[in-house]
Amino acid sequence: MISRYAWRKSAQTILLSVLLLAAACSQPLTTREKSTLAGGGIGAATGTVLGATVGAPGAGAAIGGALGAAGGAVAGDQIQSRDAEIAAQEQTIQEQRRVIDRQREELDRSQEQE
Repeated sequence: MISRYAWRKSAQTILLSVLLLAAACSQPLTTREKSTLAGGGIGAATGTVLGATVGAPGAGAAIGGALGAAGGAVAGDQIQSRDAEIAAQEQTIQEQRRVIDRQREELDRSQEQE
């Protein structure tokens, strides 16, 4: 079993790391960055618990955090790419609606003139 001191030390290290990462960001985080941080935090917490079972919570946190951050980055990148694609499609739809509205106005004007 792991001592209470080791648990507290691991928790403090994780908390400090998260706070430093959050404070270092001066602008809003992108989807990819949010997913990387979330994955890293979840991975570090899980790694700490699993590492504690073998007597190495710090190593477990480091490995879990790295793997979680990598997985979060990949997932966040895919989500961000999909969001960009959806935004581009919405812009195209808006442009097409403007063209349709303009053509309807022209059609109405030409029918009024006849």
